[in-house]
Amino acid sequence: MPLTYSSYLKVDELLQCQKPLSDGPEHDELLFIVIHQSYELWFKQMLHELDFLVSLFNAGERNRALHTLKRVDAIYRTLIQQVDILETLTPLEFLSFRDRLSTASGFQSFQFRELEFLYGAKDPRKLDNYLPGSEHYARLQKRLKSPTLWDAFLNFLAKEGHHIPNSLLERDFNLVAEPSPAVQQILIDIYRNDPLISEICEALVDIDTSLQQWRYRHVKMVERTIGSKIGTGGSSGVGYLQTTLFKAVFPDLWAIRSEF
Repeated sequence: MPLTYSSYLKVDELLQCQKPLSDGPEHDELLFIVIHQSYELWFKQMLHELDFLVSLFNAGERNRALHTLKRVDAIYRTLIQQVDILETLTPLEFLSFRDRLSTASGFQSFQFRELEFLYGAKDPRKLDNYLPGSEHYARLQKRLKSPTLWDAFLNFLAKEGHHIPNSLLERDFNLVAEPSPAVQQILIDIYRNDPLISEICEALVDIDTSLQQWRYRHVKMVERTIGSKIGTGGSSGVGYLQTTLFKAVFPDLWAIRSEF
């Protein structure tokens, strides 16, 4: 049988992945499932791109790294736009099937946790939501022990001839990296003297900004849908999500803004 659009993309299998649990089922449950499945597909693509970006930094590929950063930011802008669709779901429409979610929660998205660890938000307690020995647990454990995107960027800068302190290049990757005044001085010099790497820095800031915008839009969407109720799966809902707002992924790149 010749290759077709449907067979290449596994369309038949894909369209069988949406299984509403509500009676009827409720009209709006399909939208909820489709949006969140699409999020997971985009998370998969972002992990694919960011792992590639790490390899580009390791290889000193300036131009391709910049191109990849721009692609990741474009994906984030798509995620932000998808919140517009979720916001068409009224509180009563969500309530019509919410009880069917039972213990399921977005906090259990292992791919989103992988992204958090890759960006540097290392927290071993987040593995508690996953079964030890499972594939999801193993993936997160590997991310927890691996260098972050920022570590890869600092290694890239070191190979470009910048004097990144060894204490940063050889740090314990299980821990959250602290902002570095020494790195900030190097970044200031890069902005003044290296246009291409400074553009890479700005592309990193773009991703940081888009991630924060997506988090904010997500928080407001949840708040307008369930208010201050406890989230599905027993999470604290909006209360927890609000604590994630305005936390910079690359704090050194923000710290230098007042130094020019």
